[in-house]
Amino acid sequence: MTDQTTLEQEIAVEQRHLDRVYARLAELRQSAVRAERDGYRLARVGNFGALVERDAMVFHAAQRRHALDAEHEGLVFGRLDLRDRQVLHIGRLGIRDENAVSLVVDWRAPAAAAFYQATPAQPLGVVRRRTIQSSRERIVRIEDDLLDPGAAPPDMAVVGDGALLATLSRATGRGMRDIVATIQREQDEAIRSPGSGVTIVSGGPGTGKTAVALHRAAYLLYSDRRRYAGGGILVVGPSSVFVEYIASVLPSLGEETATLHSLGTLFPGMSATRTDAPEVAAVKGSLRMRRVLERAVRDAVPDGPTELRLLYRGELLRLDRRDLDGIRDRALPRGARRNEVRRAGFDGVFAALWAQARRLNISRLPEQRAFEDEIADRPEFREFLKAWWPRLHPRHVLGWLARPERLRRYAGGILSGAEIRLLASAYRTLDGEGLTIADIALLDELDALLGKPVQAARPKRDPFQLTGGVRELSTYADRQRAAREAARERPADYREYAHVVVDEAQDVSPMQWRMIGRRGRLASWTVVGDPAQTAWTGDPAELTRARDQALGRRRRQNFTLTTNYRNSAEIFAVAAAEIRRLDPDLALPTAVRSTGIDPVELAVPRAELASATVTAADALLGEVEGTVGVITPVPRRDEVAGWLGALGGSRLQVVTSLEAKGMEYDGVVLVAPSEIRADPGSGVRTLYVALSRATQRLSTIDPTD
Repeated sequence: MTDQTTLEQEIAVEQRHLDRVYARLAELRQSAVRAERDGYRLARVGNFGALVERDAMVFHAAQRRHALDAEHEGLVFGRLDLRDRQVLHIGRLGIRDENAVSLVVDWRAPAAAAFYQATPAQPLGVVRRRTIQSSRERIVRIEDDLLDPGAAPPDMAVVGDGALLATLSRATGRGMRDIVATIQREQDEAIRSPGSGVTIVSGGPGTGKTAVALHRAAYLLYSDRRRYAGGGILVVGPSSVFVEYIASVLPSLGEETATLHSLGTLFPGMSATRTDAPEVAAVKGSLRMRRVLERAVRDAVPDGPTELRLLYRGELLRLDRRDLDGIRDRALPRGARRNEVRRAGFDGVFAALWAQARRLNISRLPEQRAFEDEIADRPEFREFLKAWWPRLHPRHVLGWLARPERLRRYAGGILSGAEIRLLASAYRTLDGEGLTIADIALLDELDALLGKPVQAARPKRDPFQLTGGVRELSTYADRQRAAREAARERPADYREYAHVVVDEAQDVSPMQWRMIGRRGRLASWTVVGDPAQTAWTGDPAELTRARDQALGRRRRQNFTLTTNYRNSAEIFAVAAAEIRRLDPDLALPTAVRSTGIDPVELAVPRAELASATVTAADALLGEVEGTVGVITPVPRRDEVAGWLGALGGSRLQVVTSLEAKGMEYDGVVLVAPSEIRADPGSGVRTLYVALSRATQRLSTIDPTD
């Protein structure tokens, strides 16, 4: 194949450089292995000086080998093209060739600073900034930012969003160049806003909200690395598809500086990709669910023991359901967390049995402590306690809602009868189909209500302790390095982030705001979204209250992006007409790029929908150089993916109308838009989002009866 797309040509250029880097890496690693081996041979000399020299050689060689091995994956993640025609590749490790010419600049080096700090308003001598994503030793994606269009040579290839800006800036006439400057100024002001407080960025489709959020995180990280790398940056997106996307453009955040989560993975150890119907999600996301869950965590364990019977010195000691419920209620005063007061519940059982034994006048009754020790030694008593008051995981308690009689008891007087029936129907399939994204916030709430089981503290392991109680000889540098590594080790449920980024914030429910807020109590925030795209169908006032509680009283800075540089004017006109159904006076961004190519709108018999979808997707793959997204109604996702099979390889992605939020593709095939629109809750808004994902080509295919 002789004709390559611009994207393929640019990937090939970067792949040749990457191949050279990895070849040199292999040479350096082999040299380190040889040095390590030669160091051990010094021990054969037999004198003390040789042993010291051996230790030094082995230590430094091993350290170098470890660094080369540890940074192998994703070694090169960026490139800078400077005004002086110099090219710098940025990576996780500095590497030079055999002539000491730089192949990769370490991201921590001063020469790499512009990769993080340069913006369109202040390019710092950078014409083009390129982020590079690789898998093992193969490049799979590149994305460009054209920071200084006026300095770009005519033959400079630009891919991704940067290509759109390049097209605008090179267009004839002063007007287009003014528009580019407006885009750059709007975004740069938001990126460089003060690090403290809350930065809120709003804007319609294609205005670069996500780009602003990620560049802002990079800017903050580099301007105050100790604070933001030390505390960590959390980036929260709406879906796993979206998180995978932003992971491909986040190498500018450095090594382990950003934690990426979708709303379905934010609770540790659990993951969800399923979505609820909008009316169910509105109930699960309501703040009223907290009151429902508060009742649940105070209830008796399903199928747990309702009676305790013990024969003690010929007398029967018995606690019935009423006794046990009373003990549990007394051990769980309002605000107490069930897992943390488990011992109080046990003490209540001991106390009740002791009081009963005294009333029965049991002969030779020992002191209370000895009595309790005797009872505690009985295996059947210990099994009773474990079954009556077990250590509860939030998933256990959420499962209780799948029992209709319990759900009615917990939700009665809080939710309406219709809402209870919706939940009952949704949770009927919980065990078979698993959690939904909305359930993850409920798990996090239950975790806060249950607390952590009390466990004996374990002494921290000394990293320099060897077997047999011998402490390894170490240098001050060793100990400092170990201390830094220990500081970077964050628990799975880390809650002390220095900065939190929330993308597509218009879709975060009140309960999800509570979940994110627990992780951002000490943080500054960047919140980006577009109210016109919201899928939330619940109480707006409740949503505002939950968001304000999460963000606290921090000072807020608001920015609005007004220019749509993603969609052509022809494509955005179709999307704008859709959202105008709901709000004719809604302020929408201006799409400034015209291609003269109108979207293709097809209506085909239902029986021909599959073949028409395949034909349209195949056509777009031939018309655009980059990615093609096939967007479907939520229930059709797997069906449509089956139609397309392996068509397009990595260039084609099948996503639902909800997963498409925050995404963009060069071409889009939108399947059954009328089915998306028909949703009575957020159908029109969801369709508006789907129609505004394409940068170059859009085809819609609707089935007819």
